[in-house]
This record gives sequence, structure tokens and C-alpha cells, in this order.
Amino acid sequence: MSSTELELYTYWRSSAAWRVRIGLELKGLAYVARPVHLLRDGGQQHAADYAALNPQQLVPVLMHGRRAVRQSLAILEYLDEAWPDSVPLLPGSARERARVRALALLVACDVHPLNNLRVLQFFEQQWNVPQPEREEWVRHWIAEGLDALEALVAEDPSTGAFCHGDLPGLADCCLVPQLYNARRFGMDVGAWPVLARIEQACQALPAFQAAVPEAQPDTPAKNA
Repeated sequence: MSSTELELYTYWRSSAAWRVRIGLELKGLAYVARPVHLLRDGGQQHAADYAALNPQQLVPVLMHGRRAVRQSLAILEYLDEAWPDSVPLLPGSARERARVRALALLVACDVHPLNNLRVLQFFEQQWNVPQPEREEWVRHWIAEGLDALEALVAEDPSTGAFCHGDLPGLADCCLVPQLYNARRFGMDVGAWPVLARIEQACQALPAFQAAVPEAQPDTPAKNA
């Protein structure tokens, strides 16, 4: 399949969009970034044209020609299936794939949604929850999730330089943005030494470097 038709609706600091950017870079797939500013104009994701594209009004959305693929993990698996000859994001056996999916889903489904922008905006705008309490909520759920993830990777011989073996994949695409979020809320990721070591290995790779928020076309530093 041609990768010239790929367009990614993204936001520079969106964890979910960041996962997909990493996957695209790991697989060596060219794409065009279509920034959607999640704060400007009340949130551009709520505009009628974007809501028609994604009724959840979230990023990312990957356009492959006229086909829209939504949800970050679904997009990443789509990339693996559509471009099977490029670098795989999932390992070969069913048992290994189940392990990697479980690690990725722990972050994407059990941790990230609880510190997502729309949740924090609801706390602030609907319930008037003060910022210190909102941030305490975020740190609690991040810590609980990362404690579990640390235990899963630290105790499993399948863990290598990365979450699974010695090649980065789906779980690493989820891990790196979540550790970035932890730091944003003042958390010391040294509390999870295996995860911190894996993150360091990821950050040494050009694919991860190209996907970081600060390298995106819509990062505030580039639009000041």
C-alpha cells in the first residue's frame, strides 16, 4: 500500500496522537500532519466539520485516502496490518501479542482516560474542582497504573531493552507519552526504574525523537 495518502489529525501534546506519530515513524511511513488545536476557539475538535469526521471529537484520526481510522490503538494495528513488510509493532506469536496488547491497553484504557483533557475540563467547568484537587486526581491514577505496569515488565523475562524484547513496539508507543504526562504533573518517574530505563532506550531512537511534542509543527514554540 502507498503511504503517500496518509494524513494524521493530531495535536502536539495529545498522548493518543503521539502514540500514532511514534508508530508511523517506527514503520517509516510518510504522513501529513493536520493539527487540531484542542484549546483554541473552545477546542477545534468540537467544530462541526471535525465532529463529522470523528463523532467522539477526539484526536487522532488517520486518513488513508478517503478511509478514516479512529482510536490510537486501532490505528497502530491498522498500520501493522496494512504495511506488514515494514517494522512490526506487534510480535509474532499470539501469546506475545496478547502480552504487548495488555501492556498497551493498561496505559491507553486504564490510565490515560482518567487524566485526559476533557475529564479535567469537566471537573473544572462543571464541578468547580480546584486545581490542586484535580492534579491530585491525576497523580493518583497515573501512579496506580504505572505501579502495575512496572510490576508487569519488571517480573517478566519477555521484557528486554523495551517493553517486549529488544525492539520497540505497541507498548512502548503508549509508555513514552504517559511518562511525559507524569512529569507534567510533577511526578518523579524514577519511582518506576524499569519503565524509566525503557523510556531512555526509546528516546535514543530517531523515530521517538521525531514524534515528541516539541518537534511538531503546531508546538507553541514554533508558532510564537
